[in-house]
Amino acid sequence: MLNTEPKIVVFSSLYPSQIRPNAGVFIRERMSKVAEQLPLVVVSPVPWFPLQGLIRLCKPEFRPQPATFERQQGIDVYYPRFLSIPGLLKSWDGLFMALGSFLTLYRLRKQFQFNIIDAHFAYPDGYAATLLGKWFAVPVTITLRGTEVPQSTRPQIRTRLLQALQNATQVFSVSESLMRHVVELGADAEKIQRIGNGVDTKKFHPVDKQEARQQLELPEDAKVLISVGGLVDRKGFHRVLDVLPALVKQYPNLIYLIVGGPSPEGNISERLRQQVKDLDLVEHVRFLGSLPSDQLKTPLSAADVFVLATANEGWANVFLEAMACGLPVITTDVGGNAEVVNDEALGAIVTFGDPQALQEALSAALEKTWDKTEILKYAKANAWQQRVDKLVVEFKRLSAN
Repeated sequence: MLNTEPKIVVFSSLYPSQIRPNAGVFIRERMSKVAEQLPLVVVSPVPWFPLQGLIRLCKPEFRPQPATFERQQGIDVYYPRFLSIPGLLKSWDGLFMALGSFLTLYRLRKQFQFNIIDAHFAYPDGYAATLLGKWFAVPVTITLRGTEVPQSTRPQIRTRLLQALQNATQVFSVSESLMRHVVELGADAEKIQRIGNGVDTKKFHPVDKQEARQQLELPEDAKVLISVGGLVDRKGFHRVLDVLPALVKQYPNLIYLIVGGPSPEGNISERLRQQVKDLDLVEHVRFLGSLPSDQLKTPLSAADVFVLATANEGWANVFLEAMACGLPVITTDVGGNAEVVNDEALGAIVTFGDPQALQEALSAALEKTWDKTEILKYAKANAWQQRVDKLVVEFKRLSAN
């Protein structure tokens, strides 16, 4: 009898490794939960070109190269290389990614006998996955995660992106807004299903605020804001810093915690540190660096309000992680943010690019007495399991066809 159990290759160039432990953690969180029910392996293609070692002499953080194989949480993760020239031929990255990953999947087909390729991000990952799906005659799923919005402004990339969605067997979107965006571009709405991200409430939960503040050497009576994310322009740390001087006048004991480090998108750490000096905020801003996800509950529990003045998001897991620690969320009206922060009991949504609105929302949030129980209840209702159960049903359906 033919075995129709799903055996999945998760395909994503943004996946954690020992050398980039915080890259794509949201993908690992989601798919490691799927791995508790279905067998899977991960293929995470790594961009490479012959002269990149020279670039690292000037930029040591440029394209760190992980080992070709790691085992994470009981899951095999492969890191094949593919040709990618910085700043050039980006519309060919999908093809090069597929070619660079072919041998790895060829070997896996013999060892693991996969019957589904599950890609994350439509381009270049999803495009490459649909080529591989054609070559190995298996269905392909693509999860839309937010990069599709800025990518669609580039005609050649938009064409490849839409080809990927057309050739995929099933498309998942982490938010309604992202689904609407690609449908307006020309994607088939009938093929797309919304399955949002979730939160691990065993990992993210409140700890005693006083103990958390003592651990971080924060004053007990301070007003504390926090942002978590890669130190890149999109995340908007600089936008929060811009409104901080006015808030400090209102709350002289205000402290802003910045948790994050370099990411595949870039690193604006030095720019942020200079901004802090220029705005005379050295006593009010603390850079905590990148923290493993299982340590984030401490600074989150020490804070009063979470803020992310982001320019684009699909579905930001970090909002639910903050809520799971009891924090209200102040963020911008972009992407799927309003779908996550969908009630005034959970926080506030402000117009992107309006510093006055951001300042006023943060001031109001610091003054308000929030119902922590209500916020925690919402986070628990968005735990991973219900999302994962939907994915498992879809994977079983695809493997049975």
